[in-house]
Amino acid sequence: MRKTSSDGARSALSHARCRVVRLFAGSVAALVVVAVVSFCMGPSSVSIGDIAAFATGAPVDATVANIIVNIRMPRVVAGLVAGAALSVAGALIQAVLDNPLASPSVIGINSGAGLAVLAVSACPLFYNDPPRELLPIVAFAGALIAAGLVFAISARAGVSRLTVVLSGVAINAVAGAGMNTVLLVAPNVYVGSSAYLVGGFSGVLMRNLMLPALLAVCGMVVAFCLANRLNVLSLGREAAHGLGMRTVAVRVAALAVVALLAGCAVSFGGLIGFVGLMVPHAVRRLAGHDNRLLIPLCAMCGAAFTVLCDTVARTAFAPYELPVGILLSLVGGPFFIYLIMARKGFRDE
Repeated sequence: MRKTSSDGARSALSHARCRVVRLFAGSVAALVVVAVVSFCMGPSSVSIGDIAAFATGAPVDATVANIIVNIRMPRVVAGLVAGAALSVAGALIQAVLDNPLASPSVIGINSGAGLAVLAVSACPLFYNDPPRELLPIVAFAGALIAAGLVFAISARAGVSRLTVVLSGVAINAVAGAGMNTVLLVAPNVYVGSSAYLVGGFSGVLMRNLMLPALLAVCGMVVAFCLANRLNVLSLGREAAHGLGMRTVAVRVAALAVVALLAGCAVSFGGLIGFVGLMVPHAVRRLAGHDNRLLIPLCAMCGAAFTVLCDTVARTAFAPYELPVGILLSLVGGPFFIYLIMARKGFRDE
């Protein structure tokens, strides 16, 4: 009997390991395929052979090389960074709040970062052209302030899933009004108002992505380091305290990482919404609730999903280009409604 039980445990462990390997292999494969397709598709076609030749340093036509370096590469990298950052931020905020409806865009963190970026961009000191190295830091500060306000309002009103979301709605409204006020006072602000407010990667340059990408990678590494503590936190505050964990410190650290990741994405991509809501839910259905698996899978799947959406948005309506933020809102809005309906509102708060 003992041998049978031991064999069953080993079989289950082996099956779980194979499942994890399949999930990671599938995510990596999807990421590579989506990135290659995004490089190839556009008004000017680029073949896989051209991409392979460019990647290996072989001679490539000057026009093709220019398209790859100056047009396709910035958009693909921007989509990868923004998608990964927002997805991991969404997974973190859902774990910290134990709220499946939370995400950086829903609770106002993206809007806080956007308002900070627009305000600094319109500052007369910079003549509508602030140092690009400053924007991720400013966006991080704005996101952190917005997140702090949401938590403060929720704590004051009584921490529940309903108050967190409603607080986020209020912060979104105030930040949105602030952004429109900035754009009214300074209509020539550098980011291009309409594209920035809906979110998109048109006109993004590689040199503007270096610092946000570096900070986003650092934030995702810290998020992965917090994964096991978040698993303990999911057991409940009393259980986590009983295991010797400082829950407040973990929540504050996770909040700071969420603000950093959201701020990095907003600093160059604008107010891209719903990635941090949809991707963690989809990945959680496949990988379960273990944050040690969820966070890296969210990074890869979020990157692939955002690049895919950007590719569809810029090619489906050619010769016109649809900002990816609009497409994500068209998909994410109904998804958010589905989550509310599936959970019968907030009765499980």
